[in-house]
This record gives sequence, structure tokens and C-alpha cells, in this order.
Amino acid sequence: MRTSFTLKILPLGLLVVLLAAAALALGPARASRLIVTQIRAPRAASALLCGAALAVSGLLAQCLLSNPLASPTLLGVNSGAGLLIALCGVWFPAGVALRPVFAFGGALLASLLIYALSARVGSRRGTILLAGVAVSSLLSAGIDALHHVFPQALPGYQSFLLGGFAQAAWQTLSPAAWLILAALACALLLGGELDVFALGDETAQSLGQNVPRVRIAALLLSSILAGAAVSVCGLLSFVGLLAPHIARKLFPGSNARRLVLVCALLGAALVALCDLLARTLFAPYELPAGILLSFLGSPFLLWLLLKRRAGHA
Repeated sequence: MRTSFTLKILPLGLLVVLLAAAALALGPARASRLIVTQIRAPRAASALLCGAALAVSGLLAQCLLSNPLASPTLLGVNSGAGLLIALCGVWFPAGVALRPVFAFGGALLASLLIYALSARVGSRRGTILLAGVAVSSLLSAGIDALHHVFPQALPGYQSFLLGGFAQAAWQTLSPAAWLILAALACALLLGGELDVFALGDETAQSLGQNVPRVRIAALLLSSILAGAAVSVCGLLSFVGLLAPHIARKLFPGSNARRLVLVCALLGAALVALCDLLARTLFAPYELPAGILLSFLGSPFLLWLLLKRRAGHA
């Protein structure tokens, strides 16, 4: 079984490597050492890390709420991170290293709000989705308000809202990268606990699991991953929804630890591909990667909603 999984995941890992190589080699300008090391390399690394982070954050949110529609975008977690990043820009204009910390705080607050709402309404899918949309709209309005009052707080405001990597640099990636890598490692370690957690609170407790501890760990990791990614790429949409569903389709019956690994690779590949297409399809003009992801994610969400509605008809 382990050998079969390894053989199946190898092509996915190879795809990530090929996309990383393509991101370094392709572009509107002829490749030079300076362009590769200072422009394309940080951009490729940012796309790979943020894609993996958002994908695993979405998987953890779905496990936490027992809701396949959960994702950092739909639940307002990304917007919460964005709002605190805007506040960081107001209070600490030169504090680039503080952005991931503020983003984590905003993502955590939004996650706690959604989790409190889900506990109150029993995690009903439609209700949680509507609550998430409402919370996301409220937090996005806060970002807009801060931008209008303090326009210097969010340089590249429009790009930040759409999500993308045009402004990627080692300076902005470095503080977030360590958080992302550490949180991904912890998510892998938490995989076994998530399998037990998925059986339900009573069953998990009867098997000796400390359910509140696992719930808090999943919440913290999901918030760290989403917040760190938003601090680098802005409000990139739908990665946390697309990657977990694709992972479950490609690897049905996989345990949580394997799904974490698959989601990380899928998210990295998906975002790297969208960013590569966004900057090469219309060269020398460039689209934000978030636009392509929205073109993919919006129809997928509609299809998912219609499919589930038909299944419960």
C-alpha cells in the first residue's frame, strides 16, 4: 500500500519540480543571473510555498468543521489576515517582518469567529458558508476603509486584493517561509490525530484522544498557514477549496497525513502553474495569478454546490 502511494505521488512531485524549473527559465525578458536569482527565483518560491500553505490550510479547515466547503477564502480567514496586514502597514510601515505575525493574528480571529458560529448552528454547510461570506465581506470592507484612510498602508493595493506574485521578493518571503515550512511539518505530524478526530468527538474521546487539543492545534496551524501565505501573495482565492477536493479524487481513501502531503504538492503545482501562465500568456502584459485561480475556482464551487444539492434532493 505504501509503495503504491509512493508510485502515485511521484509524478505529482515531478510536476512541481518541472513547474519550478519552467518558472525560472520562462519569462518576457531573456534570462540572466540577476533576473533569475532576484526576480524569478523568489517569485517561484513564493508561488510554491503559498500554494502549499493555502491548500493545507483548506484541508485543515475542512477537517476542523467537518465541512467540505470550508476554505480560507470562503470562511473569511484570508480577509482577516489581510485586515491585520493593513493595520500593520498603518502602525509599522517599515515592519515587513511583522506582516506574517499580524496576518496570523487576523486569520486566527476570523477562524475563531467562524468556529464559534459553526458550534452554535451545528456546522450546517449552507449556514456556515453564508456566515463565512458575511464575515469575509465585513473584513474586506475593513481593508477597503483602511486603504482609503491610509493609502500608504498597502502598497500595490489592487494586486493585494486579487492575489499574485508580481511584487515577490526574498525580503517579503523569508519571514513567512519559516512559518509555512514549520506549520506544514506540524500538519504532517498531526495527520494521525486528524483521522481519529474525523470519527466524531465521542468516538475520538473514547479512543483516548484529547479532542480540544487536536481542535486547537488544527485551528492554529490552519491560521498560521493562511496568514503567512496572505502576507506574501495577498488574498489569493480558491486554492484551499480546489486542492483538497482534487487530492481526495486522485487518492481516494487516503489517510489525513497522506492528504496533507498531496494537498501541499497540488497547491504548490496549481499556484505555480497559474502564476506561470499569468505572466507568459499575454507577455509583456501580466495578469495577477488570482484572476486565473478565480476563473478555475468559481465554476468549481458552483458545480460543487449543485452536485451536493442534487445529492440531497
